Amino acid sequence: MAHPQVLRDMALFVEVAKRKSFSQAAVALDVPISSLSRRITQFETSIGLRLLDRTTRKIVLTPHGEVYYEQATRLVEEAQRTFDELIAQAKGPIGLLKIAAPPDPWVLNHLSVVAGDYALRYAEVRVHLDLWPHLVDLAQEGYDLALSVGAPRETSMITRKVAQLETGLFAAPDYLDRAGRPETPADLERHQAVMVAPSASGSASPGIWSLERDDEAVSTSVARTVSSNSQGMARRLATSGHGIGLLQVIDVEQDVEAGRLERVLPEWRSPPNPVYIVTTSRLVPAKTRSFIAFASRRLAEQLAPRGVTLDEAELAALYDLQEA
Repeated sequence: MAHPQVLRDMALFVEVAKRKSFSQAAVALDVPISSLSRRITQFETSIGLRLLDRTTRKIVLTPHGEVYYEQATRLVEEAQRTFDELIAQAKGPIGLLKIAAPPDPWVLNHLSVVAGDYALRYAEVRVHLDLWPHLVDLAQEGYDLALSVGAPRETSMITRKVAQLETGLFAAPDYLDRAGRPETPADLERHQAVMVAPSASGSASPGIWSLERDDEAVSTSVARTVSSNSQGMARRLATSGHGIGLLQVIDVEQDVEAGRLERVLPEWRSPPNPVYIVTTSRLVPAKTRSFIAFASRRLAEQLAPRGVTLDEAELAALYDLQEA
């Protein structure tokens, strides 16, 4: 039988290795940094192998540490899941649920409602929403899950597609009155473009828009652009008359109804933006699992009429999720 201290030290090591920081791990575990560092050192001494290389600036896993981290993480996550299952059977989902999401207009309108309704159903869970323009490091920053538009770059992430958002071309009527209304995708090349991009590029080459109409697909270049990493800012630039924007339809519904924006080349659109719920592991605590099941179905139902419906297999996977 494993000594209880071995199991505790394993969990401490996983937390430090996951966050690559003694200070962040100490805060998450609510223990003094000195005590945490001493326990890890004693753990390494008892094993006879160095698991972490420490410098004044960062922590790096040794080759032995990398191998042990993969094995220990599975054991710790399984132990935590089993413990959470016991708690859930007695009290239901409980604790702080930290969620990261993009600051897109539709997130403010829809995720806020879903999170609020979830909090009403699960009174023992405290929901905290952080808005970030990019997908954060979930493990290092201590998030339980994230909402992501587009697949995360890290292939190790566990993703569940919950919706697809339709995109289209939009511009302010006064801009179109001045610059003319495009009749074909090729006409876009002479227009000012509002682009949504993850980051600014130092290249002088024009941006490219990929557009689809039924079974037809074209790519058109746009040289004169103003860009932002925020859908909300791009929407604001378009409504202010700074050009034609390729925007998520759900974000501009009210602007179109109010006459602040007009759809351009309405039969053309770019490939839809997939929406994912992202976690770092399939073994998640009851609070996370219950929110994923609850939010997945609610978001799919809310966004489907305003976007592109998921295929049957994707919808079936959402409705197979079980709340804790």
